[in-house]
Amino acid sequence: QVRLVETGGGLVQAGASLRVSCTASGLPINSIAWFRQTPEEEREFLARIRLSGDSQYYGDAAKGRFTISRDHAKNTVDLEMNSLKPEDTAVYYCAGRSRLGTSVFREGYDYWGQGTQVTVSS
Repeated sequence: QVRLVETGGGLVQAGASLRVSCTASGLPINSIAWFRQTPEEEREFLARIRLSGDSQYYGDAAKGRFTISRDHAKNTVDLEMNSLKPEDTAVYYCAGRSRLGTSVFREGYDYWGQGTQVTVSS
């Protein structure tokens, strides 16, 4: 059974940086993505990384400010977020896909973490 655990959320001021991490166990997973969701919006794709080869892909909301990466030593997939804005406030989720190929859609992922809250104050 696959288990995903997010860590690293918190309260930061606008303009700050924050890193959230996803630890996955119970492999195999082919790719991991980060999404976020607010009470008012649908779950939004941010970025994904293939676990074979580390290729990355970003959604529009993440381009230019967010970076997804793997920390092989810690066995985590991290999302580094820079120049944070109040509108980045959301619950951030990591998701795992066991199927081949990749997806930017919620339905494309088989496993989800419990989410971590990121709050950006103005």
